[in-house]
Amino acid sequence: MGEPQFTIGVSARCSDGECGEVSRVVIDPVARKLTHIVVEPKHRQGLGRLVPLDLIDSSKGELTLRCTVDEFQRLELAEETDFLPGTIDYQGYDSERVWSLPYLALGPGSTTLPVTYDKLPLGEVAVRRGVPVHATDGEIGKVQGLVIDAGDHHVTHVLLQEGHLWGREEVAIPISAVVDFGPEIRLSITKQEVEDLPSVDLDHSDG
Repeated sequence: MGEPQFTIGVSARCSDGECGEVSRVVIDPVARKLTHIVVEPKHRQGLGRLVPLDLIDSSKGELTLRCTVDEFQRLELAEETDFLPGTIDYQGYDSERVWSLPYLALGPGSTTLPVTYDKLPLGEVAVRRGVPVHATDGEIGKVQGLVIDAGDHHVTHVLLQEGHLWGREEVAIPISAVVDFGPEIRLSITKQEVEDLPSVDLDHSDG
C-alpha cells in the first residue's frame, strides 16, 4: 500500500527550520477526507496552526512543509481560547471541547476559566493520537494515525497504537469499517473481526 501515513506526534519541519510536531489531523467526516494537518510548536500548547495539504512536501520520517517558519507562524490558528467566569457547566461549552481548565484568580472571590477549543472549518473534526477506538463489543485500542490516499486525500485506514488488544505490531482498520469520528472512533465490526483483518503492506518510510 503506497499511501502516505500521517502519524500523530511526528516532528514537522519548514524549509528553514523545525516548526513543531503534528498534534492532530483534520478530516471531513462525511467525505472521509483529510483536509488539514495541525502542527503545534513544541511546549507551546494553544499555538497550533492549520496547515493546508498543498503545503505538505513529504510525510516520510517527519513532516516537511513548503514554507518558512515565518510563513508557518502566519497560518490560521487551530485553537481559540476564551476566558469565562468560573463555573462547572462551562457557560454553554460542551465538556469534550474543553482542553485545559486551570483557574486563575483575579482577586478575592474572583476566578476566570480559560477554555481552549479547536477552531476548525465548519463540519470538520480533529483526530488526535490516543483517541479510543471501539468495536461493536468494546474498546480495542487507541489511534496512532491515519493512512491517506495520495491522489484524492481520502482516508483509507485508521492505525492503532502499539499496545492495543492483540499486541500485533500494526493494525490498520479500513475506513469502510468506521461509522463515526468524534471524541471516540466507532466501528461497525467486532473485536474478533478486527483481529481477523488481513495484514497490510504499510510503507514504514512514511511518518
